[in-house]
Amino acid sequence: MEILHQLGDLVVQALPTVVIVFIFYLFLRSLFFIPLQRAMDERARRIDGAKAEAAAAQAAAREETERYNDALKKARAEVYLEQESARQAVLDERAKLLRTLRARTLEMVQEAKARIAAESETARAEIEKQTPVLAGQISKMILDRSAPSAGGRR
Repeated sequence: MEILHQLGDLVVQALPTVVIVFIFYLFLRSLFFIPLQRAMDERARRIDGAKAEAAAAQAAAREETERYNDALKKARAEVYLEQESARQAVLDERAKLLRTLRARTLEMVQEAKARIAAESETARAEIEKQTPVLAGQISKMILDRSAPSAGGRR
């Protein structure tokens, strides 16, 4: 029984310590743990909000990058189209120039052929005009040559 009596005295002596610890716990809870928990909850909420904002900004940046790439592709296509148009214009101009040069060259060839034909006709007419005279001279030369040698044999 004495043990129970000692136990009762121990509980009575420990009771003020338990009460003080409990009051200290309530004090710390109200002044430290609850504000700390609120601050941590607010921090977590802000972190989640910042993550959501970052994800939204990343999505917006991705979308803007896609629009930029699409605009870049479109601009490149337009530039290539303009270059092809300019190249085709240069090729058309070159073909036109070649046709003009061919026509001019053909004309010059036709003129040269006509001039050569005219000169040939003039030369032929001159030769035909001189043919009887030349034939007479050749005949005379042949006859002159054959006359002395024929006279020496007779």
